[in-house]
Amino acid sequence: MNPQQLETLLAEVAAGRLEVAAALEQLRHFPTELLSYAQLDHHRTLRQGHPEVVFCEGKSIEQVVTICERLAAASGGFLGTRATAEQARALAARFPDLEWDPVARTVHRAPVRGASRLGTVLVASAGTSDLPVAEEAAVTAAAMGCRVERLIDVGVAGLHRLLNARDLLTLAEVLIVVAGMEGALPSVVGGLVGVPVIAVPTSVGYGAAFNGLAALLAMLNSCAAGITVVNIDNGFGAAMAAVRILTGRKSA
Repeated sequence: MNPQQLETLLAEVAAGRLEVAAALEQLRHFPTELLSYAQLDHHRTLRQGHPEVVFCEGKSIEQVVTICERLAAASGGFLGTRATAEQARALAARFPDLEWDPVARTVHRAPVRGASRLGTVLVASAGTSDLPVAEEAAVTAAAMGCRVERLIDVGVAGLHRLLNARDLLTLAEVLIVVAGMEGALPSVVGGLVGVPVIAVPTSVGYGAAFNGLAALLAMLNSCAAGITVVNIDNGFGAAMAAVRILTGRKSA
């Protein structure tokens, strides 16, 4: 239940158009709904402005479908990350308007946050192999109400590709920069712009990349001041950090 739905419900009770018992029935699963394998947080929309997001990895198809059904019943939409094709097919059979992104591995049914636009997020990825993580960030940010721009394959092996996009860099209010290998791209971007930069290391790379650890350490040791770094391959976390930044700016 989002703030607008709760406000409407309380107004109906206050005006005498809705019985208290009927209102309580609508709030039956508020703030939490207990399933045998999950406890859904329906209060999160009031606290944070968006419903709970489903991490699909490790869950059965039945669990994913049921959780998404309950979230949709409470808020109208849902977002799931790290979904498999089998999970997506099962959800699509239940929700014909489902948006399944096989690159991002996301399942999305609007609305999640609502129609309000928080601001512009630019997702820049160093290489094509980084796209699954970059697209996870892009889809998540868009589902949460951000306008999303993309800048792909602009790694430091061909720095001119990034410099040719200076106009796009200056339009963004928050940048999410995704890179594997040596993880140098966020430092370069951080030295070019004055807005928040969120760095995402990926597990892309050869042996000494240590499945993203080399990129993570490089980003944590960046000489570009003020860069935020999230976990390896965590495009979702980067997008949610951007949403928090823009939400705070909008409410200030």
